[in-house]
Amino acid sequence: MAEQPKRKRSFRNIKLFFGVVFALIVVFWVSFFVTLAVRSSHPVDYLFSYVEDIFGSSEKEKKFSPPVRETKPAVKNSESEKNFAPAIEKKIPEEHPSTRHQDFAVPVNNPDVGIIARVGRVFSIEDAVRDKVRTIPNYVELKDIPTELKQAIIAVEDQRFYSHSGFDMMGIARAAVVNAESGQIEEGASTITQQLAKNLFLSSEPSFTRKAEELILAMEIEDHFSKDQIIELYLNTIYFGSNFYGIYDAAHGYFGKSPKDLTIGESTMLAGLPNAPSLYSPYVDFMLAKKRQLVVINAMTRARFLSEREAENARIEEIVLAKNF
Repeated sequence: MAEQPKRKRSFRNIKLFFGVVFALIVVFWVSFFVTLAVRSSHPVDYLFSYVEDIFGSSEKEKKFSPPVRETKPAVKNSESEKNFAPAIEKKIPEEHPSTRHQDFAVPVNNPDVGIIARVGRVFSIEDAVRDKVRTIPNYVELKDIPTELKQAIIAVEDQRFYSHSGFDMMGIARAAVVNAESGQIEEGASTITQQLAKNLFLSSEPSFTRKAEELILAMEIEDHFSKDQIIELYLNTIYFGSNFYGIYDAAHGYFGKSPKDLTIGESTMLAGLPNAPSLYSPYVDFMLAKKRQLVVINAMTRARFLSEREAENARIEEIVLAKNF
């Protein structure tokens, strides 16, 4: 007699599981068609175009693919087996697209891809990430980035970075409270891993499906990469304003020095830029960048990354920019 209730419970669990899966599929397709209707005045034509993207020919890909920058031969890294960073292709410099105010970064050339390719990169996330990294010029390893810069980014963008698995409900709630109390955006709601997934693979289009894909990619990245690798990738892909992508360009562009030589004051100023890069760039508005820097220093103090004395020294440190206007 005990077997019968056990079987019933097992059957109910299976039924519940498939019910949840079915509900998720329904939500996905409803959101897809709503997005389709909103973003196009001719949704039927757009639907056919979307189907073509999935099963399209190579000729179509050639026609619509973004221009590929000319590259020099890849430089081999003698310690590539030991280090995380792969050999980086040194690319001929080219001006980045115009900047605009965004919550995080302005991804460079992240075109929409078909569903098959999108599903494929979820199941081969390591290869997908490394392929993207190979296109980053002047990649900087974490050992050449000041600890204070890493801590500053974590303090202001994702305080629970080391304790979540890519998605942080507590972080969202905390950011909402902090931002409401201050009357301005002091903390971001997305995790560093979510921002990384968006910067590497996704467009900036605000939609339910893109956010869902961002969460899935973030959790896969967390499963396959260490926290130090994730923060290293983030610092090499984030947009710092004034056409500076990645920490190498930002350190040289703003302060005329290598990332490893950044001071605490300079590190905290850079850490404040990704929240709104075109707004907080010191070349756009130095006083606003300085105000944002103070927010970062306060966040580091609350997180106990800086003592009160170190924080005060960072506040009064003279910031000298590489360019004077």
